[in-house]
Formats: sequence, structure tokens, C-alpha cells
Amino acid sequence: MKSVLIEFFAAVSKSGYIGFMFCCFLLLNFSGCVAFTAWFDPKPAGVPNFRDVPTEASKTILPAYWIEPPDIISVEALHLVPKDPYVLRVFDIVEVDAFGALEDEGISGEFSIEPGGTIQLGGSYGSVKIDGLSLRKAEERIKDHLLTTSFGDPVVSLRLLKMSDIEQIAGTHLVGPDGYITLGSYGRVLVSGLTLPECREAIELHLSKALEHPQVAIDVFSYNSKDYFVIFQSAAAGEQVLRFPYTGNEDVLRAIANCNGLTPNASKRIWVARPIGNSHKPIILPVDWVDITAYAGTHTNYQLLPGDRVFVVEDRWVTTDGVLARIIAPMERIMGFSLLTASVMTRYYGHVMTGGGERGMYNYGGGRGY
Repeated sequence: MKSVLIEFFAAVSKSGYIGFMFCCFLLLNFSGCVAFTAWFDPKPAGVPNFRDVPTEASKTILPAYWIEPPDIISVEALHLVPKDPYVLRVFDIVEVDAFGALEDEGISGEFSIEPGGTIQLGGSYGSVKIDGLSLRKAEERIKDHLLTTSFGDPVVSLRLLKMSDIEQIAGTHLVGPDGYITLGSYGRVLVSGLTLPECREAIELHLSKALEHPQVAIDVFSYNSKDYFVIFQSAAAGEQVLRFPYTGNEDVLRAIANCNGLTPNASKRIWVARPIGNSHKPIILPVDWVDITAYAGTHTNYQLLPGDRVFVVEDRWVTTDGVLARIIAPMERIMGFSLLTASVMTRYYGHVMTGGGERGMYNYGGGRGY
């Protein structure tokens, strides 16, 4: 290994400056460092018409939002009426009016079906179990129960005020990895790939199997499926990738501001890589950072779209230093280990580096010794 390095550097010294630069190029090129290739601007898939690219001064309205996992959507119940016959359940709220009782012991009010399926009528009337019954049968059950008391000849009217299942429908729902949301006992609905109006229609159609002309309001509670990325190049530590949720008003300056500005090792060479459908060649939008910050320019402060990559190139001198550090570090470790080994051997066995220990120090075959 030592002879190979000596021959290499001897050839470099004979070839002069051009040979030295060529050798450095080979070392950088074959060192496996991708950062070296980023010294040159990437080749775009095509030259876009920059007049049509939305910027800070001329932002565009995005198309309809498509719901995807893991978005969170909120559902508000506007009109949910069960189909007849509805079976009463625990935690349903009913209104009971019973006529024919004494004036001071009448029954009128709202009652919640408690765990166990009973409602407390109050007074001397006790409780009656009505869960699992339709409204008509529940009226008959309450009437039969009142006949066993001192109520007389009761006339009972029962009305459903609130279904317990509404809480399973209304509220926030996470779109699962399979694209479905869960509506409690009403099952699951596929909403992935739908716009908000389409999602509302899909939920109402699904609920119409158990409810009478259901109406709900849909909105996106948390935008989780659309992102943009800011990537800081680093030859020594690796690229730093930051992900931010997309809300529709982002541009290059806002994206860098979300990262608390450029890093100390970053250069002012920035571009936006924008994917194009299923194509493997993105559009490259170069950014004039000095114009955006120092002169309040807007023509390169592009409006970001979902999936955009804001790429910040590392300073070239820092890149060179990082690449050379990765190449030289193994040699430094090898030479350091060699020097440490020689030092230890010299400490215990004399001057190893000059050809062995002191003469006569270990004279076991006779002669002068200690």
C-alpha cells in the first residue's frame, strides 16, 4: 500500500498542475459523493414558460382538494332521522308525555335511556326497560308499566329526541391507509380520491340505508396528505430533508422561512424541482435568492405546489472540504494507528524505528549484560 501511494504521488508531481487537478477530479468522482455532481445545474425536462408559472405576485387558485390518507375530515350532522321502525338504544334521549295521572304526579319531560336499557320516570312510577323496542312498542311498555301503579288510565306519547349514534357520525374522522373512514355502527365509507362534495354525497348515500334523507356537512379538519419538501445539501453529513404540510399559500421565501433561514453551509444557489405526473423528469425552476431577499423580487419567488422540492445547494468550498475529509479520514486513522503501534513498541523494546532495541540489552548468550 505504501509503495502504491509513493508511486501515485510521484506520478502526480511529474505531471504538474494539470495532472494534479486530474487526479483530484478522479478522487472526487470515484469517492461515491453525489454532492460533487450538484456543482453543475441539473438539466430540466423542458424549458417552461415562466410567464405561466405562479409566483408571489400572481398566485393561482388550486384545483379542488382531493382527500387522501391520512387526512382528517370533520362531519357535522344537519338532518339525521332514522327510518321506521327505529329500535331504541342505550343513551338515546326520548320525550315522554303521559296524561291521566294526578295533577301533582304527571309525567312530561326528556329521559335518557340509561345503561341497562331503562328510563327513570320519577316519583312513584319507578323505571321501565325500553331499549331494543320500537317507539310504538316502547309506548305500550310504558303504558303497561303505569297501569301497575296508581296512574289510572294513562295516555302515553313517546318521541325520539336524539340518537346516540349521531356522536359516531358527527365529529372528526381519520382517513385510514385503505382510504376508508369509520362511522361507528353505520359501517365504513370509502372517501380517498374524492373531493369534498363527492365525499359528502358518498357519506349521505351510505347513511341513507339506515336514515331517512340524511344531510351532513363535510370539511377538512387537518391537511395531512399534501406536503412540500425543503432539502439542504451536505457532502459530509448527508442531505437534510424537511417536510411541511401544504396549505395552498406557500412560496419559496415562506418555505425557507419555515426552516429558520439558510444554514451556515448553504449557498445561494436554489431551485425548485416540480414533478410532472408520471414523468421521471421534473421541471426545474431556478431561484434568484439575492433578488428575492435583498431587492424584494417576485419573479422567481414561485408559488409552491404539492410535492415540490426546494433544493438548496451547499457552498462549493464546504462541499470540497467535506469530500476531502471523507477521503483523508481513513488514511489518518491508519497512520495514527501505525504511529501508536510504533510508539508502544519503542517504549518497551527500544528504538524500533531505528532498527531494533539497544545493543546488549538482552544479551542472553553471554558477554556483557545486566
